[in-house]
Amino acid sequence: MLIVSKYLVPNGFRGLTVFPFVVLKQRESVIDAVLLNHEKIHLRQQLEFLLLPFFVWYGLEFLWHFLRQRDVKSAYNSISFEREAYANETDLHYLKQRSFWRFLNYF
Repeated sequence: MLIVSKYLVPNGFRGLTVFPFVVLKQRESVIDAVLLNHEKIHLRQQLEFLLLPFFVWYGLEFLWHFLRQRDVKSAYNSISFEREAYANETDLHYLKQRSFWRFLNYF
């Protein structure tokens, strides 16, 4: 389900996903196939992890990278879930061929 709300998405981000919702900051993003594909990859990741473990892993991985790099943006970009999503967001057929727990290849 798509929601458009500039108040729910943190500054510096265009969207966020919390299964089953994809929240976009701007209405124009609803037609951005690459952004939507990126968020759909996160939906799949969250389903595979049964939600709560996804967010625990995500948070711990962010913390680990932040402690090592001392930079929020670098830590965010180093998270395996984000690395998978960014690496494959332009491949609109990626989810059809994606194997289970594929994010581990980016860990």
